[in-house]
Amino acid sequence: MTFATTALPIHTNFKIRADILELKSSLVQWRRDFHRFPELGFKEKRTANAIAEKLTAWGIPHQTGIAQTGLVATITGTKKGNNKVLAIRADMDALPIQEENIVSYKSQIDGLMHACGHDGHTAIAIGTAKYLWENRDRFSGTVKIIFQPAEEGPGGAKPMIESGVLENPKVDALIGLHLWNSLPLGTVGVRAGALMAATEFFHCKIFGRGGHGALPHQTIDSILVAAQVVNTIHTIVSRNVSPIESAVISIGEFHAGTATNIIADSARISGTVRFFNPEVGVKLALRLEEAIAGVCAAHGATYELKYTKLYPPVINDYAIAELVRSVAETVIETPAGIVPECQTMGGEDVSFFLEAVPGCYFFLGSANPDKGLAYPHHHPRFNFDETALATGVEIFARCVEKFLG
Repeated sequence: MTFATTALPIHTNFKIRADILELKSSLVQWRRDFHRFPELGFKEKRTANAIAEKLTAWGIPHQTGIAQTGLVATITGTKKGNNKVLAIRADMDALPIQEENIVSYKSQIDGLMHACGHDGHTAIAIGTAKYLWENRDRFSGTVKIIFQPAEEGPGGAKPMIESGVLENPKVDALIGLHLWNSLPLGTVGVRAGALMAATEFFHCKIFGRGGHGALPHQTIDSILVAAQVVNTIHTIVSRNVSPIESAVISIGEFHAGTATNIIADSARISGTVRFFNPEVGVKLALRLEEAIAGVCAAHGATYELKYTKLYPPVINDYAIAELVRSVAETVIETPAGIVPECQTMGGEDVSFFLEAVPGCYFFLGSANPDKGLAYPHHHPRFNFDETALATGVEIFARCVEKFLG
């Protein structure tokens, strides 16, 4: 398997403190337990209970049942200094995928799988909570660790924000990470500005007039019209968006027809729209409907269009991105291990948090082709090198100490 940054080597020079290294076996154990029992968005009851049990056993103050299955742990430092609040966000949900990995911790739930690393994110956040609780004398202020449901959809970040997780005390900044198999183990992808794209979807139904396949002049061929719509849509980015901007429109579904000799009276197409610049997004949505309307009018067809704005783009704050980058450089001791050009057209609802407070979302390289751990996210054989788990805890801990120190 290959990944996007094939030129980058694996790095193994991590500077991780001894008490975090002692958590390595527990991090792996927690991650594998979550992997065995994946749960979809807003159904993460077992996951949330397991997290709450650990927090309770360690005496860490926390709230449960936020946005249905979300949790927030609150840890206040004992060091004298500022009263700032830093939030750390981790997502918990899995995907409706049948796992094909042959591992001892394979999913025990038919048709469900942690195929995007959220089991690792949860384990890293738990490990960070434990470490910070036991080392409260190393920082002042407060850390909120947010365990969020439903990142894969329909989105848990927004309802958590609406439930007040960024208030009482008010959060000053937020950080989060994504284990990333597009980067090799021992690298960190961090950049200011746009990191991940907005995620928007459209569903269009085109209405023609059905009839006999031998008598097309009596019909309005919805398949022909839909095909022309697909071709026209695929010119929008290349002819309406500046070449120095990034955007993509992809058609994922095309459904029509019931028999070989019947001209279908309707056709359905669906797709996704991705972009970094919100102004580009406005133009894409407008041009998409104009293209559909124009093609349909030319053929005498009509249409219905449903356009959904799911997640905004992930935009990192410059100051917080610099904080993460400077910390990552102290953990990943190889300069080439810091990767600033790491944008992706994938989306993430951490974007809602970053719209509400300054923050930085970054990628933690987790692919290891030498171990067969380089399948892409959302693949039925996705897996990652668990060495990255302790690295994630170390980076989070150092960010807390630097921001609140």
